[in-house]
Amino acid sequence: MAWIDKQLEPTPSHLTYLILSTFLILYALFSQVIRNRLHLSEPPLATLVGIIFGPEGFGVLDPTNWGWEDNITQEASRLILSVQVFAVGVELPRKYLQRHWRSVGMMLGPVMTFGWLASAVFVYLVLRVDFTTALIVSACLTPTDPVLSASVLNTSQFAERVPRRLRHMLSCESGCNDGIAFPFLYVGIYALTQATAGAAVKEWVLDTILWQCTLGIILGVIIGLSANRALRIAERESYVGTSFFFVFYFLMAIFCTGVGSTLGVDDFLVSFGAGSGFAWDGWFATKTKETELPEVLDLLLNASMFVYFGAIIPWNKFGPTEFTPDFSAGRFIGLLVLILLFRRIPIVLALKRYIPDIKTYREALFCGHFGPMGLGALFLVIEARAQLETDTSLPLPHPPAHHRYKAAIEGIWPIVCFIILGSIMVHGLSVAVISVGSHFSRPKGERAPLIGGEMDGLENMVHEGIETESEPSVGSDEDPDPIDERR
Repeated sequence: MAWIDKQLEPTPSHLTYLILSTFLILYALFSQVIRNRLHLSEPPLATLVGIIFGPEGFGVLDPTNWGWEDNITQEASRLILSVQVFAVGVELPRKYLQRHWRSVGMMLGPVMTFGWLASAVFVYLVLRVDFTTALIVSACLTPTDPVLSASVLNTSQFAERVPRRLRHMLSCESGCNDGIAFPFLYVGIYALTQATAGAAVKEWVLDTILWQCTLGIILGVIIGLSANRALRIAERESYVGTSFFFVFYFLMAIFCTGVGSTLGVDDFLVSFGAGSGFAWDGWFATKTKETELPEVLDLLLNASMFVYFGAIIPWNKFGPTEFTPDFSAGRFIGLLVLILLFRRIPIVLALKRYIPDIKTYREALFCGHFGPMGLGALFLVIEARAQLETDTSLPLPHPPAHHRYKAAIEGIWPIVCFIILGSIMVHGLSVAVISVGSHFSRPKGERAPLIGGEMDGLENMVHEGIETESEPSVGSDEDPDPIDERR
């Protein structure tokens, strides 16, 4: 036994490789059963794995003891989100925003603004924090998460039961609004840190609106269109092999992250703009239609990040502390319920007639409910802490012991993490709940099998069929390629 003990090296990193790979292998082996028969998605399962093997469980996955600090969380979430929002831009139908800008604009404008203000009021009233802190927290919770959205809207059998125009609208919204959330975030930050209202407005307009957001989207579109042209020429001249298309796709997303973070502009708007520009004409989608790019991203990157999140949840901060005396489990749960019920649903129902892609109130209810909060909120809360701690985007390794904004720094992290956890579970399990509800809502003789048998479109939604006249199919003769015409 002594000889065997000498050979064994169950270090935290070695056990992490074992646990993470085992989860991903098991998920890959049973992915069709999990997604299409049990109607479960990977984020809640991955988060549970992180919780079970994290510090509050078996204690194997403990990133804080490995020396992983806020900057690791920030950069990991930045990279994965940038790749995902680039993927959203690529996967949208050709010239999507040109035809559906009204619907997307309503979701990014009035709906996001209402959700930001409503969430701020709930945080302020329930947890009794300063209102500027509440504005910062609510800004972190404003964007819908592209990773959680993709796990339901793009990669499951359930997606076929939702009208395609709704899936595209929600996907596009989730790709845009991580970047659009920055102006909301900096309202609260500048209100807390700037000496005067004039200075706050000046910083917000010049730094956030013009430099980060406007320049970010312009750079992204230029990068995407240029990359599309370069790849098409390389493919026409046989300079690039088909097997390298995925590599090019992935490297483009990382390149956008590098451009955005280096220039201090909005990474996510750069990535989404580049993805939209890259796939604007539908050529890339035609070339890669047999390649399951989202499947690879979900399994390798997104699921791993949710395991990591499950391991870093600050359970010990969900109760009262010196700086957050009104925090309690009951207040957190009450806040979660209020945010899930009133952050989006009332405003989407009220604006249904002004959102062309929403045809019925059942569709409005679905779109209002389906606003998951995840890695986007995680990135934004680290960004907020960094701005409060150092007045830059670079966070300190750990929250400082003494700081003029100590109450805000200590408060925003546990609030956002609890809401993310609740959203992962509620929205991640919504498909199963909807499917079971659909089963029992039918007359007994017309019910499909309870597990994985329901294939009909969701009730009280307008299902147009495979193609709609507003969605030209990828690779159609409309808008032919100018390079191809010169061959």
